[in-house]
Amino acid sequence: MKKSVRYLAGLLALAMVVAACGDEGEGPGGDDAPHVGLVFDIGGRGDQSFNDAAAAGLDKAVAELGVTKSEASPNDDGSNRAELLQLAADESDIVIAVGFLFEGDAAAVAAENPEVNFAVVDTPMINGETNEPYSDNTAGLVFAEHEGSFLVGAAAALKSETGVIGFIGGVSGMGGLIEKFEAGFVAGARAVNPDIEIVRQYITAAPDFDGFVAPDRGREIALSMYEDNGADIIYHAAGLSGSGLFDAAKEFSEASGSKVWAIGVDSDQYNTAGDEVKDYILTSMLKRVDVAVFEIIKAHIEGNFASGPQEYDLSVDGVGYATSGGFIDDITDTLDDYKAKIVSGEIEVPTTPAP
Repeated sequence: MKKSVRYLAGLLALAMVVAACGDEGEGPGGDDAPHVGLVFDIGGRGDQSFNDAAAAGLDKAVAELGVTKSEASPNDDGSNRAELLQLAADESDIVIAVGFLFEGDAAAVAAENPEVNFAVVDTPMINGETNEPYSDNTAGLVFAEHEGSFLVGAAAALKSETGVIGFIGGVSGMGGLIEKFEAGFVAGARAVNPDIEIVRQYITAAPDFDGFVAPDRGREIALSMYEDNGADIIYHAAGLSGSGLFDAAKEFSEASGSKVWAIGVDSDQYNTAGDEVKDYILTSMLKRVDVAVFEIIKAHIEGNFASGPQEYDLSVDGVGYATSGGFIDDITDTLDDYKAKIVSGEIEVPTTPAP
């Protein structure tokens, strides 16, 4: 049994080395630079969304902080998360995991590697039994997705000509995570127009996480919302599946002669999507995973790593909205007024969706 485990570990280590090939020594840090191990969520680098935002933060740390890096992505079923975390810990000073599904494995691996710091995106890394951080070397990078979604919901209502907008969620039932996007979007839209119609649909329900990697299904749902429901703007929180929404916006607009819009998520998707669909991306809700990843690496280097939740909300521009393309330039003053009211506490954005 031990030989089999070691053989598996060897294969995984080889995969990790291959993933890191060419990354060692990037930036000015050299051999003595801190090493960062980034373990992506399912989909990995190239998803034009969540994972790519984390990758951007790591790339910035390589360029500006002189760290070296390695990257890995889990199996399609996520069954090797713990192994990848341990392999990253074997060669890294700090390990960052993208996605709340890493919580339990990260807590366990961190306990076995107290000299390595661990940060996990989208979970506070708080032990539910003690209500304390799992350990001194575990931090959670959490975001006020509902606040950023409020702003793009307001943008959708301000720009809609049909009075019908849509929301596509990737996976429901993940502890309310994607529902926070929906809740903010609905609240923002209704703040502008209490009578606006909002069509909502999730692609899959947990534990089926394929909803984040199903662009064909995203396209199908979006086309139905445009064609059957009369929506002219749709917001997605669905990872790679969002590319299907962008395709649908282009397809419907060209076929009908009536332009419709999509709203991206996490990254500024106007800058990451293909040129053929850019003109249909109204804005994106920015969830600054790139900022969080860069800042936790910087904190580690400076000796300021703190355990437990590190929150990124509107007050620190941890979330926001994109203006690329210039399609919402005429309403940014209004959106910024809403932002100021949220930051001041005048508007409290809900985290659970209203009916």
